[in-house]
Amino acid sequence: MNNPRFKYPDTKAYEFVVNRLKERGVDLNELAKIVYETQKDFEPDLTLETCQKFLIDTMHKRELLNSAMVALELDRLTEEGKVDEPLASIIKNDAGVFGVDETLALQIANIYGTIGTTNFGYFDRVKNGIIAKFDHDKVHVNTFIDDILAAIVAAVCGKIAHQYA
Repeated sequence: MNNPRFKYPDTKAYEFVVNRLKERGVDLNELAKIVYETQKDFEPDLTLETCQKFLIDTMHKRELLNSAMVALELDRLTEEGKVDEPLASIIKNDAGVFGVDETLALQIANIYGTIGTTNFGYFDRVKNGIIAKFDHDKVHVNTFIDDILAAIVAAVCGKIAHQYA
């Protein structure tokens, strides 16, 4: 049932995502650096500070927050043993045919349309910077976080493309 009196907790959702990322060791400035490094050749006037601003703006989008909250919680709950089988094993092993991690990430990347989606494909394949750290860490459950980070970077790159087009 849709509750028409429910006020969406935008600020709390943003804080949840930022805090959960920080708890996992994500420095948002590292994401902004990836954006800057991949976009500076296309936009010579672009600065790291502008990328940081676009990152924060993009991180306030509800579509991003919703997908990121679900994804980050699934990684956490699985790591804590609170997800039942067979889903727990699928998530722990980042099963290639699972695809739910990429589906949630694509919701984020698609905020800025096709360019965000194609950017996500690139970042999901290349996995540079902090994205690679989570992809290669086999100690923790990182099935969703690496894709979420790639999608956030992809969305910010899409926002820059839209801004400078």
